[in-house]
Amino acid sequence: MGSGMGTLKQFLLSILATTVSIALTFGTSAIIDNNKKQREKREIVMMVVYDMSNSLKQFERADSMLQESVKLQLKIAEDTSQFQKLKFNFGGMLPMVNYTETTERIFSTSIETINTVGNVLFTENVAQFYLNRKNYETMICDTLRNRFSVVFPFANVKNLLDFDYAFNAAISHGMVADMRHLIAQCQEMMGISDEDLENYRRKREEMEKKTFDKEAVDAEVLDNAMEWEKKIMNAKKKLNLE
Repeated sequence: MGSGMGTLKQFLLSILATTVSIALTFGTSAIIDNNKKQREKREIVMMVVYDMSNSLKQFERADSMLQESVKLQLKIAEDTSQFQKLKFNFGGMLPMVNYTETTERIFSTSIETINTVGNVLFTENVAQFYLNRKNYETMICDTLRNRFSVVFPFANVKNLLDFDYAFNAAISHGMVADMRHLIAQCQEMMGISDEDLENYRRKREEMEKKTFDKEAVDAEVLDNAMEWEKKIMNAKKKLNLE
């Protein structure tokens, strides 16, 4: 009887050990998988917010140029004798933005990426930011540059004062404020501090410096071009084509 109880006890302990082992295996695997997903999510979010933040700097500079243009325009309006002295400043202050759409394409076209982030409001904010970014380039930058080439404010005081800097500066300021707000919301909802973003920026910049030496590449391209040009000139001499 004692032997039978001992066997049953060993059997139950064996089942328990197997159950615990399975639970630990699956539990550990789930934890590892979850940690991996969290790291992937964090990396995607940081990449997108970093891209948005870099773009915002471009638009803040463009907006700053517009605000300065309005101040200069008002200065000339108050004292038209300043026109000849200040008129050529306006050409250098036309708002320009320069950004890449690589991150936008990665985020916007990959359902897997969006699912990994798993936050609908974040996705909506990012999509709205990228839409605002394109609208700013079209509505502000392109419109002003096209109008500038037609109206030609350099020509006379009237043309300069007729140029609608103030209206565009107001629209610009509002659009930039909206983009700044969208980024702030994204940082808040995903737990990204300004310090986190700055650390990520520094790591990205350090990585890019290590992987790409622009000066070395430019020097190599120039050397190749000169060598090819030399070979072509020698060939032309042989063929009496000079």
